[in-house]
Amino acid sequence: MYKYSDFDEAFVRERAAQFRGQVERRLSGALTEDEFRPLRLMNGLYLQLHAYMLRVAIPYGTLRADQMRQLAHIAETWDKGYGHFTTRQNIQFNWPKLPDVPDIIDALADVQMHAIQTSGNTIRNVTTDAFAGAAADEIADPRPVAELIRQWSTDHAEFQFLPRKFKIAITGSADDRAVIRAHDVGLQIVEKDGETGLRVFVGGGLGRTPMVGQELRAFLPKADLLPYLEAIVSTYNLMGRRDNKYKARIKITVFENGIDAFRAATEEEFARIRPSFEGVDQAMLREIEAQFALPDFEAAPVEFYERALEVDPLFRAWAGQNLTAHRRADHAIVTVSLKAHGQTPGDASASQMRVLADIAERYGYGELRISHEQNVVLPHLRKADLPAIHAQLLRAGLATANVGLLSDIIACPGMDYCALATARSIPVAQELATHFRKIGLEEEIGALKIKISGCINACGHHHVGHIGILGLDRAGVENYQITLGGDAGPATTIGERAGPGFAYDEVVPAIERILRAYLALRSDRAESFIEAFRRLGPAPFKEALYGEARDAA
Repeated sequence: MYKYSDFDEAFVRERAAQFRGQVERRLSGALTEDEFRPLRLMNGLYLQLHAYMLRVAIPYGTLRADQMRQLAHIAETWDKGYGHFTTRQNIQFNWPKLPDVPDIIDALADVQMHAIQTSGNTIRNVTTDAFAGAAADEIADPRPVAELIRQWSTDHAEFQFLPRKFKIAITGSADDRAVIRAHDVGLQIVEKDGETGLRVFVGGGLGRTPMVGQELRAFLPKADLLPYLEAIVSTYNLMGRRDNKYKARIKITVFENGIDAFRAATEEEFARIRPSFEGVDQAMLREIEAQFALPDFEAAPVEFYERALEVDPLFRAWAGQNLTAHRRADHAIVTVSLKAHGQTPGDASASQMRVLADIAERYGYGELRISHEQNVVLPHLRKADLPAIHAQLLRAGLATANVGLLSDIIACPGMDYCALATARSIPVAQELATHFRKIGLEEEIGALKIKISGCINACGHHHVGHIGILGLDRAGVENYQITLGGDAGPATTIGERAGPGFAYDEVVPAIERILRAYLALRSDRAESFIEAFRRLGPAPFKEALYGEARDAA
């Protein structure tokens, strides 16, 4: 794992002191709210519906045990005892008081964390596969590249005031677990003729105009990454629109100019600036890669684990749903669900954070990950230790065996917190999870991705849900549109709108009609919802939703 250099430490401390002075001037009245707003946003501080919200960066979703403990301390000391993990692999504190925020920033700096560039029209937190470095199927660990991008983009003088916010994701596996094609720039580590490089996508994004990223380069040598990214962002900075914020994202720039024209402009800029990159970036990357060496894995027999699978049905169900193959046969990747039925997706209490930190420290080489699906991942656990770990998680309310099932829902904060939201998201997620558990259909339905957004900005990624739910305001009344057939995997697909929306109390029955139709129509139990949808198309699901009125859609 990357450790701060002396420069990193000094930089973050200086920014923390600078922000403390800005807060003091706001509290004294020397700064108006309009003057303070851009300053607080540069440090991840939003003014939400009921209070300030602080968004803390977790670079590429990787945390040390001591950092997770510090997040628990912050939640208890200056918030309401919990934190909310987000689809950008960050954590948000929803109730800090403005006078306390400088102390929070200092506490973050004590464990090499910060909130820089978690907001604003700049390059946001670089995200990646939460299984990076552990997954059996990856070509290479993408986190060193993500760290290089983080260092390059942080406080980059040219890119602090882009036309709009800018998001980069990278994966090291062909099985895309980072939704790279729904990003402004998506990077996939690939191999060609024995050389490792990157496949580059550009112009993806969700929100009010969802688009799937297009291929800009099929193979980019790793040595060219930073100058090529610099060329992409510089081209966007010049070509991107600033007259209309709804048309300012790079996806619109690419769409309006065409991928060929954007590629030509990028390649021209790349050719111009490439000679100025004389290898310092590659020397930095080599130093970073050395810090991401794998742990000294401790071998252990798996007989006790296998015996527990035989005799403990609760453990067997959890292991069957929440474990992923590790690069070592005697280890496993564990996804800890933050989606207990009826709870707020992505929330973890301070006590739960401490339990996760303790497990990581005792059993997991001190490392944790935050996934873009709002869960916590323990990437390196010996199978021999899993029964004891499961018992600890069970006591902490963290052993829900639902990863990848219906109740493993992505949901934005919605109207419970967000000033931009037009409808509730969290209660919809809670009611869906508890309803299908109550009627006993969740396991029967099997693999399913439901994603919920409380406004057109699509922070809940509803466009790429197998079933997406978008809450809107219709003449002062919540109205929920349903999309079908979206996918966040390698074949990224934007879901199709099914038809007219539904009132709040009609959403759960509507989803039940869709899923009962799926159960009746699937070829066998092995055919998932998304597979059945691709085979059958939307018509039978629209009929289940609307009956004879479906033509009105």
